[in-house]
Amino acid sequence: MKKKLLASLVAICLLFALTACRAVSNTKADNWKTFEKTKTITIGFDNTFVPMGFEEKDGSYNGFDIDLANAVFKTYGITVKWQAIDWNMKETELSNGKIDLIWNGYTKTAERAKKVAFSMPYMHSDQILVTKKSSGITRVADMAGKRLGAQTGSSGYDAFEAEPKRLKDLVKGHDATLYDNFNQALIDLKANRIDAVLSDSVYANYYLNKEEDISQYETFSVGYPTEEYVVGARKADKTLVKKINQAFVKLYQEGTFQKISDKWFGADEASQAIKEGKV
Repeated sequence: MKKKLLASLVAICLLFALTACRAVSNTKADNWKTFEKTKTITIGFDNTFVPMGFEEKDGSYNGFDIDLANAVFKTYGITVKWQAIDWNMKETELSNGKIDLIWNGYTKTAERAKKVAFSMPYMHSDQILVTKKSSGITRVADMAGKRLGAQTGSSGYDAFEAEPKRLKDLVKGHDATLYDNFNQALIDLKANRIDAVLSDSVYANYYLNKEEDISQYETFSVGYPTEEYVVGARKADKTLVKKINQAFVKLYQEGTFQKISDKWFGADEASQAIKEGKV
């Protein structure tokens, strides 16, 4: 009886050990051969970022980035395991091996480049302010003394912090109310608890087009530089980044990229680099 119990305990321990090994990638090595062997890769994403990657009511995942990433890895016979993460902890989750890629409207910045390797840009976006027309706010100057909302860990908030003269010096408290996701911020905007939301234009435009009365909202540019969407990888995963870039160009050349883009945006939103095949 004791021998059977001991054997069972050993088996359980081995199972946990193997599971742990599969869950955490080697953060110091190029893991491409491992991905090819296991035929799986784990991608971290914000499951509220419509239309790039989000969770449906039935628990399934959907979005432009979901479709694009699945198509990219299908070309290599690799299945994507999607992992919803705290977006504010994305680089930490990547560096500790809990995820293999950050892919969900992830903006290329100089600060992030210190810690993360980037794929080629596959799409562009801008930071905009979303306000209610009833507020009379139609330009950045109108935000003097007003309450601003933004997402924690977003590139928009990073730009807000880095360029105070454009917006930070104007708003109430010289800071923004931070939210875990844009949905929460927009709910507060509707309820007049804040006066504007600093948002990615791709997300904001998609969300507002789904609203029953889009005419009640105003959107305008903040004046920050145009952003490039990229995939974030560990710096050691050079082959992985190369394979993603090659797949982007291949998918565009065969028309798959355009079909996915048209499905979500009604237009070809591919970056110029992908259109020109510059890997």
